[in-house]
Amino acid sequence: MTDRASNLDHLVPDTMPAPFAAYSHGVVVRNGSDMVFCSGQLGIGPNAHVPEDAAAQAELCFENARSILAACGMSFADVVRINAFVTDRAYMRPYMDVRDRLFPQPAPASTLMIVSGFTREEFKVEVEVIAARAGSR
Repeated sequence: MTDRASNLDHLVPDTMPAPFAAYSHGVVVRNGSDMVFCSGQLGIGPNAHVPEDAAAQAELCFENARSILAACGMSFADVVRINAFVTDRAYMRPYMDVRDRLFPQPAPASTLMIVSGFTREEFKVEVEVIAARAGSR
């Protein structure tokens, strides 16, 4: 599926099983595109508060990523890849509910991993995004 003025192709080949959730198996970024690689964002707000709830942390992770993208004129519509990490299997569904609401189809490529922990034990979710758009400079 091609979108954003043919800047991206979302790959879901019919020669393999469909994705297990709302993501694309791959995304082609066309030559001449601007790309942004966001560092992992944790569930912490501007006031340094870390909510207990995994879904609330996921919201903050994505809000922080949105701020980074906005700093260069991009948005979630430009995200081509999400790497996410949760510290317990129980946090997968709350994270995926937030992700799926924020990223409608065609969804970006995405990986979700369960990890043993982060720098501070109150963190439950971390999210990295990669974004691309047709070159504008």
